[in-house]
Amino acid sequence: MPRDHFSQGGIMETDEWCGDIGAAQLDPNLPTPLYHQIYLLLRERIRAGRLEAGSMLPGEQELAKLFNVSRITVKRSLNELASDGLVSRHRGRGTIIATGRAVPVVRGSFTTLMQSLRVMGLETEVEVIDVADIEADQTVLQHLRLAPGAVVQRAVRRRKIEGEPFSYLISFVPSDIAARYSVTELAGTSLLTLLERAGAAAHSAEQWITAVEAEPQIAAALGVAPSSALLRIERIMRAAKGRPVQLIYAYYRPDRFQYHLKTQRHRTPDGEGWQEEH
Repeated sequence: MPRDHFSQGGIMETDEWCGDIGAAQLDPNLPTPLYHQIYLLLRERIRAGRLEAGSMLPGEQELAKLFNVSRITVKRSLNELASDGLVSRHRGRGTIIATGRAVPVVRGSFTTLMQSLRVMGLETEVEVIDVADIEADQTVLQHLRLAPGAVVQRAVRRRKIEGEPFSYLISFVPSDIAARYSVTELAGTSLLTLLERAGAAAHSAEQWITAVEAEPQIAAALGVAPSSALLRIERIMRAAKGRPVQLIYAYYRPDRFQYHLKTQRHRTPDGEGWQEEH
C-alpha cells in the first residue's frame, strides 16, 4: 500500500486517505471503545511511517465525518496519541505528527531458530496471562502424539520489548513435563530452558507460518486494531528421540518481529538448487 502523500508541514485532505481507513474499520460491537479503535488505527499508520513526521492530521471535524463518530470521540483519540508522544496538539494550528523513536524489532532466523528463541527469551520480558491444565483437544493430541483423554498444560503469555507488546503465545506441554517446573518459573525463564531442566530438551522443530487477522482478544493484548494483520507461527518442538514436547501458536506484530532467511544457489546431481546458508 503506498505511502500517504504528506508534505512537510502540510495538511492532508481527508479524501486522500479514506480509501483504506475510516468508519468501515470500526466495529461498535467490540468491547474496545470507538475512540480507542481510532487511536489504534492512527497509531499504526504513524509508526509504520505512513503519516509522516511534521505533517498535520485533518481537523477534528473532518476526522469525525470520516469515522462517522462524534467530535468528542475523535478528540479523545487524538489526546491519547498526544499522551504517547506520537503527535503534538496546538490550539489554532491543529495536530502535528511527531518525530518518533524507532520501533524496536525482534529478528529471528530459520537457520538459527534455537539460538534466536533463546535470545528472545533473554532480551524480552514475558507476562503470564493464564495457565491451566486441560484435557487436550484432537488437534493438540495429534501434534503432541498423545492418547485420548491426555492432560496438557496450556499457557498464554505475552512478550514485550522495551515495554511494548510484540507477541502473544499459546503453548501446550504434556503434563508430565510441565509438572517439573512452576508457573513462577514460566514467567521468569524461557520455556526452552525449562524444557531442558525438565529433561525434555528440544532438539528439532517444525513450523508453519501464515498471516492472519487479529482476533479481538489477541488484538487487545498486542495493542493493535482488531482484524490487523499478524504473523502466526505454529511450531512443534521435539526432543532428541523425536517425542513432541511442546506445541505453540505464536502471534507476532509484523512491525515488531521479522523472520530472516538467507539462501545460496548450488549444484546438485539433478541440477541447480537453493539451500539455506548456515
